[in-house]
Amino acid sequence: MGHGTRGATRPATGTAARPAAGDGGTAVYLYGVARDLDPAALDGATGVAGAPVRGVVAGDLTALVSTVKTDEYGEAALRSGPADRAWAQATAQAHHDVVDRAARTAPTAPVRVATLYRDDARVAEILNAHGARFAAILDRITGRSEWNVAAYASPETRHGGPENPGGGLEPRAEPPTGPQPATDPQSATGHGLGKTRLPRPHADAGHRVGHRADALHDALDDHAAASRHRPRRDPGPRGAAQILNAAYLLDEEQVPSFLAVTRAAGERLDGIDIEVTGPRPP
Repeated sequence: MGHGTRGATRPATGTAARPAAGDGGTAVYLYGVARDLDPAALDGATGVAGAPVRGVVAGDLTALVSTVKTDEYGEAALRSGPADRAWAQATAQAHHDVVDRAARTAPTAPVRVATLYRDDARVAEILNAHGARFAAILDRITGRSEWNVAAYASPETRHGGPENPGGGLEPRAEPPTGPQPATDPQSATGHGLGKTRLPRPHADAGHRVGHRADALHDALDDHAAASRHRPRRDPGPRGAAQILNAAYLLDEEQVPSFLAVTRAAGERLDGIDIEVTGPRPP
């Protein structure tokens, strides 16, 4: 958990027994674990590489799984696959889609992408051995959803400009009037008048943007059950830089006030664009 967090649930994980790649065999790919899932919720569902999704049931827990080829998802494939951006994105998207589908009808905890087991029997063992842990996680996320907030600052806002060094985030200070004392010998002018040393516009604007990002996160965190900072991603449209990327776990009753805060911030913070995505499975 990052700065300002209050213990958001981490995805459940198990120790995967990965078959070797290149043997032409198969393995069981685990997407997540749901509680009290109606089997009909998985009818027609497909996952990674278009593989059908089924449930492995142990008590009230259902593991969401597919059978995959170890040539595609075994150790060697997993070492080389992430270097293929399209492969990694397709796998992550399919993984999310399966979890999202189950989460529409039952509390569902995702596991890490590309978690493999030998067979369904081994998955059932994991459910039985770690049932209490899964139950605690599912209790934590029941009735809650995850929302992501990303904020972007335009180049002008980040660096300031000749007309407004603050990039529009703060009122521009009025220039001093009348003679000013020199701050050091080098600041004296050739006309017998001193001048104050002004802050660097770029650094000043950058600090203001950072403060706005921190303040936005703090305001949102006050309306969330938990939160977690995520790594900042590539620049947005027109060279805008991402200054905040965070996930927030919300109770159902917190959603309206949380969204109201994001709307108000988007209207108030000049030069900063805010994107909100959700709801998603926690």
